[in-house]
Amino acid sequence: MNPSSGAGRDNIRVLVADSNQTQSQLLSSALRRQPGMRVTCCRGELSDCMESMRAMPADVVLLGDGPSDHDNLIQILRTLHNHHPHVGLVLLLDRYDRALVVDAMRSGARGLFCRAREPFRALCRCITVVHQGQFWANTEQLGFVVEALNSCTPSRVINARGEGLLTPREDQVVNLVAEGIGNRDIAQQLGIKENTVKKSLLRIYDKLGVSNRVELVLYALTHRGAQRKSSLPSSPPRLAHLDVECPDQINLQGACAQDTD
Repeated sequence: MNPSSGAGRDNIRVLVADSNQTQSQLLSSALRRQPGMRVTCCRGELSDCMESMRAMPADVVLLGDGPSDHDNLIQILRTLHNHHPHVGLVLLLDRYDRALVVDAMRSGARGLFCRAREPFRALCRCITVVHQGQFWANTEQLGFVVEALNSCTPSRVINARGEGLLTPREDQVVNLVAEGIGNRDIAQQLGIKENTVKKSLLRIYDKLGVSNRVELVLYALTHRGAQRKSSLPSSPPRLAHLDVECPDQINLQGACAQDTD
């Protein structure tokens, strides 16, 4: 592990975990030149990451996809999240597909950063917003997540102990929201007033600690995944707005206009 750089309690402690040592060194050096970041680096293996975080706690981990196979990469994410649930995990990708995106989000990743498509300044912004508890993903990646949720069999939203968090009617509302159905159509399908749907959504947001429809979809995907696979993380990351600079990134504040229908 290389020595850290920077000081000050307001610094974001960043761990760069990449088995490509040249790439890791170049990225670490660039980040150390940014104000407000304290940077360490290690190889992108699980044992190295765990040892590094024992020696120097991190706020954000940048995990390079490297030559690791898909299953090994997901296992690293899952284990890091289980042991350090409050650390923001960002996957640095050279390429991705639907399966990798969905599995990474289910396993605790808060950020999916495409090194080949996004500039360095965007990575700095990604680190900042993930540290704030938000998500970083582009429009296509978010689409993969929503499609994965839509393909799931309707089920309850549960906590880490497998207990239902919502009433049966609230679970119905969540399933319909996940299908992209607006408040008016939800009301028609359930035989209730549109205002009742709005009030139900507000109660759901309050129970789950989310603030809009897209956060709700992401939350439901993570928790339904935990219901199907016992190996998934028990404490999914807190959901907040995607906050981005790049043109192909999505701003969830605009995407959630239906909440005020």
